[in-house]
Amino acid sequence: MASTARGTDHNPNKRRLHLPIVGVTNGPGVGSITGRKPPWLKVRLTTGPNYEDLKEIMRQRSLHTVCEEAMCPNIRECWEEREATFLILGSKCTRRCGFCDVMTAKPDPVDEEEPARIAEAVGEMGLRYVVLTGVARDDLDDGGARIWASSIRAVREAVPGVGVEVLPSDFKGGERDIATVLDAEPDVFAHNLETVRRLHDRIRPAFGYERSLDVLRFAKRHRAGQVTKSNLILGMGERPEEIPSAMQDLRDAGIDILTMGQYLQPTAYHLPVDRWVHPDEFTAWKQIGEEMGIAHVEAGPLVRSSYHAGKQLRRAVEAGVSAPA
Repeated sequence: MASTARGTDHNPNKRRLHLPIVGVTNGPGVGSITGRKPPWLKVRLTTGPNYEDLKEIMRQRSLHTVCEEAMCPNIRECWEEREATFLILGSKCTRRCGFCDVMTAKPDPVDEEEPARIAEAVGEMGLRYVVLTGVARDDLDDGGARIWASSIRAVREAVPGVGVEVLPSDFKGGERDIATVLDAEPDVFAHNLETVRRLHDRIRPAFGYERSLDVLRFAKRHRAGQVTKSNLILGMGERPEEIPSAMQDLRDAGIDILTMGQYLQPTAYHLPVDRWVHPDEFTAWKQIGEEMGIAHVEAGPLVRSSYHAGKQLRRAVEAGVSAPA
């Protein structure tokens, strides 16, 4: 089955792109996919010494990774390359999103020693690029911004020259708290939009479409040269013609890097998969995004926000993005 969508930016003089939508689909919003996953979603499971080594380091230091908590399909590949994404502020989130497998529950008290333990682990693991993400902590007055900033600074102090990317919540739109994170000088500030405007309130009920865009806009205003990044998940019920609008909204918010991947249902209690997006479609979205002016688009069925994050930044810089001093 195939259909066509057009992707363009707001420039009426720009050439329109015709995008083939191919693959297994029930049609937008029709319902869940049944049967086996398509062959391009099959992951070859490999477990080597680096994977086991990183797993042991995480457990020894009582650290959490989004790689594990969100059941990322790339965990073995990334850990074998000694790349990992740390989940800070515990493993219990105060919000519930329809696609996310991180536990929603009353969080534990803040662990003041967590930034130091993360920094020690980064040094022990020999990482040169670190991604920090975290649960939403609406129970805290600052949403955990202080711990975010402390974690960035602790990692930099422990491993001089290390690259640091952060992927925080929206802090309820609080600019003071967002500024606290930005003032710790991350190389990349990411905040994920995740889905199109029509679905946002249903899939991300505690967030807001415009508020997420405002977070990204503020990051660009607050810190000169700040590299920003966002993510879109496909296969959650969006219509193909809605995707370019979300991409353009992110471009207008100033993002430098966009990641796009396939939604995979974590459990039967989560949002069902609406369609399997073919790799050729992801290739077309990458072309459209970069023609819109996004410096680097990483798009593919198994792409996640932190997948090869250091390489994503290098490719954005090669495309002309100036990283902050």
